[in-house]
Amino acid sequence: MNDVVVAGGGLIGMSVAWRCAKKGLRVTVVDADPTQGAGQAAAGMLAPVAEATYGEERLLGLARASLKRYPAFVAELQQATGVDVALRTAGTLQVGFDADDTRVLDDLHAFHLELGLPAERLTPTQARRVEPSLTTRVRGAVRIPSDHSVDARAVRDALTVAARQAGATVLTTGVEALVTADGRATGLRLADGTTIAAGTVVLALGAWSASLPGVPPLPVRPVKGQILRLRRAAGLLDGTVRALVRGRAVYLVPLRDDQLIIGATVEEQGFDRSVTAGGVYELLRDAIEVVPGVTECELTETLVRFRPGTPDNAPLLGDSDLPGLVLATGHYRNGVLLAPVTGEAIAELIADGALPEAARGFGTDRFRERS
Repeated sequence: MNDVVVAGGGLIGMSVAWRCAKKGLRVTVVDADPTQGAGQAAAGMLAPVAEATYGEERLLGLARASLKRYPAFVAELQQATGVDVALRTAGTLQVGFDADDTRVLDDLHAFHLELGLPAERLTPTQARRVEPSLTTRVRGAVRIPSDHSVDARAVRDALTVAARQAGATVLTTGVEALVTADGRATGLRLADGTTIAAGTVVLALGAWSASLPGVPPLPVRPVKGQILRLRRAAGLLDGTVRALVRGRAVYLVPLRDDQLIIGATVEEQGFDRSVTAGGVYELLRDAIEVVPGVTECELTETLVRFRPGTPDNAPLLGDSDLPGLVLATGHYRNGVLLAPVTGEAIAELIADGALPEAARGFGTDRFRERS
């Protein structure tokens, strides 16, 4: 029998599997197609400061703890697998176009200063010195040197290789249901009719976590995002640019030598997989407003994926209401960023019986406390 079976082979599931296997646990991961997860579309931003929001200070602490782990996480992954995950450390610029956008940036920067976060207010001229491809119509900017990015797909691929090398078994089979016995999770039933028994089941199915038969009710929902990939963008941007364009948010993330990611819509449309003309138009329109050189890039990919949202935008980590079932889901916009801290925390919980301090307070009980 397995010590651990992980439902979900995306960034979070594979990070958990890798860390559990490194602790000597017998691990099996089950996922029919990990490329259907949010990580396939993710721009790979490691941006706890840029994502910081009033009322989400606990999430900010978790995110900064994970970012602190990232250099060692990347080094260990690349040494173990030889996969280059393209960690880019040029920082992030947040820019605004009109007076209202600038006021939002002012408020955001005041919040940064209040919490002692690394961020610097820039004039339009200073912003264009950092990123010369920016339009001259930018009205203001905040520079965040500590917010970086990676190639999310490469991270997932590297984690899969690393987990297998550490002894984990990875099955490309669909998961049909959680198996329980005597009020406890005991394994997973697969699409081929077989059952995998385990001492602990880890739920890491992202946006699909709440819909797995047998799982107790969970506050996880799909939040649709449309995203674009382009190439022939060499030299266009050095780091990430996150913009407000007359109140509309868009980000541009350079990737590898000549690629660019533009995203992303935020749509409460359930599991609607359609790429819409309106979504693509709005993203390109706003990206071109920010960086006019985008018009010369080649559009190579349009896709939709589903972020696993929760009521407070923070993940569900740790024991569930069902004994034997551990949660590693609900990471919303931060799955890439939170992969290191999540993998370590869940492995520590399973192996040693307690979550580390950084990952505490993210259970389902926090929603009951509010009601």
